[in-house]
Amino acid sequence: MKIIILGAGQVGTSVAESLVSEANDITVIDQEPERLSHLQDTLDLRTVAGNAASPSVLAEAGAADADLLIAVTQSDQTNLCACRIAKTLFNLPTRIARVRSTDFVQHPELLDEQNFAVDFSLCPEQIVTDYIVKLVEFPEALQVLEFAQGKVTLVAVRAFEGGPLVGHPLQEIRTHIPQVDARVAAIYRRDTPIIPEGDTIIEPGDEVFCLAATENIRRVMRELRRGDRPVKRIMIAGGGNIGFRLSRAVEERCQVKVIERDKRRAGWLARHLNDTLVLNGDATDERLLEAENIDGMDMFLALTNDDENNIMSALLAKRMGAARVLALINRRAYVDLVQAGEIDIAISPAQTSIGTLLAHVRRGDVAAVHSLRRGAAEALEIVAHGDAKSSQIVGRRVGEIKLPKGVTLAALVRTETQPEAAASGALGWVPGHRVIITHHETLVAPDDHVIVFAVSKRLVPKVEKLFQVGFGFF
Repeated sequence: MKIIILGAGQVGTSVAESLVSEANDITVIDQEPERLSHLQDTLDLRTVAGNAASPSVLAEAGAADADLLIAVTQSDQTNLCACRIAKTLFNLPTRIARVRSTDFVQHPELLDEQNFAVDFSLCPEQIVTDYIVKLVEFPEALQVLEFAQGKVTLVAVRAFEGGPLVGHPLQEIRTHIPQVDARVAAIYRRDTPIIPEGDTIIEPGDEVFCLAATENIRRVMRELRRGDRPVKRIMIAGGGNIGFRLSRAVEERCQVKVIERDKRRAGWLARHLNDTLVLNGDATDERLLEAENIDGMDMFLALTNDDENNIMSALLAKRMGAARVLALINRRAYVDLVQAGEIDIAISPAQTSIGTLLAHVRRGDVAAVHSLRRGAAEALEIVAHGDAKSSQIVGRRVGEIKLPKGVTLAALVRTETQPEAAASGALGWVPGHRVIITHHETLVAPDDHVIVFAVSKRLVPKVEKLFQVGFGFF
């Protein structure tokens, strides 16, 4: 696939890294030659220096025969203009734009074919906010990811000494929670992936990925570690876009304090938040944290734009008694360095938001993609098409499918027509969804949404090929 990426910032670089390894022809446009030079030194791609919304620059990048435009510069206006130009002048087939302003969310008609011609828009700040909200709801988890419009949940938890299943083989999970069907999709032990089998024993410190129907996921998590106390008191360092969105999302059910260094921004936050206490100060000020009872906080979230500040304030908050700390970190090397240390959770904004974009790039009918373990692994929701003759998946039992090593078919979501009584007493039929945790004998049916776990993103092209439908089907 020939892809043009506009913007070589954190998001653009992460997209390029993810896609260039999959044999795509990538061209990156940016106005800063230094960024482009660094990209060319590390990745096999082409770069063009210039204004991403300039017709001549887009032409130089090969827009005339490109398949996909991904506009992820810092400027909404540049991204939207580039999509319109790509459609009008080059008839470029698919156009994706990063849009940060809520104005465009409130007026989606501005993005349609007659206006800015954006096929899909994404707001990384809102994606990261939604991601953190889930971690507030599940304080025991390292990651919480949803599939099939929220019907299936995948969680990553750190197994603790004393958990009911810790030190026991996985096959005993049915004995512990007989009414709940669940699947351990993968285990990482000292950063090494382990493909789970029935006799695999979970050890303390293992990073375990569990998947179950959403209504059952909390019971599954309790088998692996003790339940943390619910998050009721939160302190947020940084009142930028993510800090503000998060405060607004949780202030009705939690006591929220926001520390913002900039006085004018702090005033703006105080006016636009209802039940949040806004403090003008420095989150690395030990006296301020002590005065605001940091030792009584269930969760401290460092969400400024400065990686070093986030790391230092999170470490300080943990040392002073905060129950759980989270830091937003842009540099991937820093994320890997601090994760699983004194900082409970380190989040890379680019890696967190990239999955939403990848769902529109992956080959085949991909409904969702989630990047796992800071981009090292992936979980995909793929719709199975075809029949037993044209597909390597449909009409086969899971045990018969030749899966690449490191790939797990963890669950299916199947649409089934169910009877429902109408007000008149007549019996009607309405579509419903059934979550099926897969086992060796599970049969894959046409149009099943299949949740696939790949321990390495290098396996994703093999997964895509597995789900391809032969020409005979058409």
